Amino acid sequence: MNDRKSASRPLHDRAFLLHGPKRNEILTLDEVRQYGTDSFSDADYLRLYDLKPAEWYGRGIRLLGRTAVECTRDVLADRIGRDIAALTASLPKRTPVTVVDPFAGSCNTLYWILRHVLSSEGLAFELDRQVFEVSRSNISSLDRHIVLRHGDFLASLASLDLPPGHALVVFVAPPWGTALDEAKGLDLRRTEPPITSIVERIARRYPDRRLLFATQVYARRLP
Repeated sequence: MNDRKSASRPLHDRAFLLHGPKRNEILTLDEVRQYGTDSFSDADYLRLYDLKPAEWYGRGIRLLGRTAVECTRDVLADRIGRDIAALTASLPKRTPVTVVDPFAGSCNTLYWILRHVLSSEGLAFELDRQVFEVSRSNISSLDRHIVLRHGDFLASLASLDLPPGHALVVFVAPPWGTALDEAKGLDLRRTEPPITSIVERIARRYPDRRLLFATQVYARRLP
């Protein structure tokens, strides 16, 4: 019976969740674990907010199919947070830090940055209404302070007043689109919008701030 059930169940891989019928649907726990098993041979692959899938699902956290594929899971988000914290450690003691994620998605990367950067608070933007609603509900139970806004970060930039005296960390990770070439790597000028353009606009908007930009790039391990 188990073999027949497995044979009738579609392969839960990147294409199925990102472009198939589950793209805009909330996944069940079984589907989350099946994605991990089918794609990475690990039912607990999708660890988020320092929780295994059964743990975060039990706390009422949910994911759309596309977010399950696009989000940054704990093992990488933790390393990003540690790298950023190592750099912000050079700031004068007790300097408050605002961490901005203009393309928030699940907010997991932002969550881990806030865990590692001292005296920090988070501000996130998500343009997609459905992703925003799901993530807003998810982060309400987390132990870090994140303000999530629905809208276009760049369109809001001119009127975005941040707390005075705060250093600013911006995690710039827009959709890659066609910017990724597996042979040549990630072209930061061709993301959607271009990372280079985002950095330039933020730097012009806050010329007197201590600024740190971080992004996620593509690396391929050679055999």
